[in-house]
Amino acid sequence: MKRINRCVFPIAGLGTRFLPVTKSVAKEMLPVFSKPLIHYGVEEAVSAELEKITFVINEYKHSIRDYFSRDSYINTKLIGSNKATYLQGLNNLIKGCKFNYINQTNPLGLGHAVLLAKEVSAKEPFGVILPDDLCFNSDISVISQMVKVYEKYPNHAIVAIEEVEQADVEKYGIVDIEEFNKEDDIFMVTGLIEKPSSSEAPSNLAVIGRYILIPEIFEILQNTSADRNNEIQLTDALNKLSKKQKVLAFKFKGKRFDCGSPLGLLAAANFFSKKTTDTIY
Repeated sequence: MKRINRCVFPIAGLGTRFLPVTKSVAKEMLPVFSKPLIHYGVEEAVSAELEKITFVINEYKHSIRDYFSRDSYINTKLIGSNKATYLQGLNNLIKGCKFNYINQTNPLGLGHAVLLAKEVSAKEPFGVILPDDLCFNSDISVISQMVKVYEKYPNHAIVAIEEVEQADVEKYGIVDIEEFNKEDDIFMVTGLIEKPSSSEAPSNLAVIGRYILIPEIFEILQNTSADRNNEIQLTDALNKLSKKQKVLAFKFKGKRFDCGSPLGLLAAANFFSKKTTDTIY
């Protein structure tokens, strides 16, 4: 079994729900208390030893590249200052990770963004974190929990799920499941549907932005048709993979904040303002 050591971050979206601030600031750089949203996602990846970080990004999000750069003007200016400790956590991340960037020139969907990662992950399993979903667990991060599930059941894709209100199912990918390992909250996925109506949804179990994917997903994505919005949906590809009994759903332990909306970002900022940021994961 190949060890998972890479995490893909599909972050090429325009962040239109946060306009006008996202006209010039990448959504992922919006602050959650004292750190930008993307910082929490990378911390979570590193907590699971996923230290090869691939950002699928657009060419205008220079601030993310700058943030994870080893050399910066402020680093130089703070040498010898007591304020240098403010950057210690970030500098440790930068030192411990290997970052690479893949440009997604057109917003063609999450599935297309993942497909672009084939050039670095074609032969190995890998994690995917959508930083809009900011997750917290004081003991073990959500992606770490999922890596442990994969280690127990290799050669399966893993999707993180949680129950949502029936009225909200149309906002998510929804799974149809059957029992597999109920004691560990692991289920076999028999189908997935992207943003169904309440009457169409097979359950109220929603896929949130944490995945462990296997190389087989790339061939499926290459043969997955775009939807009516001209986007390739990862949900559609996972639905095809589920027909081979190769997708497991995992009810993770922890708290999730929907930071894809301003109110969700505010709720996360309030929550993390009460935590010691150095011990979040």
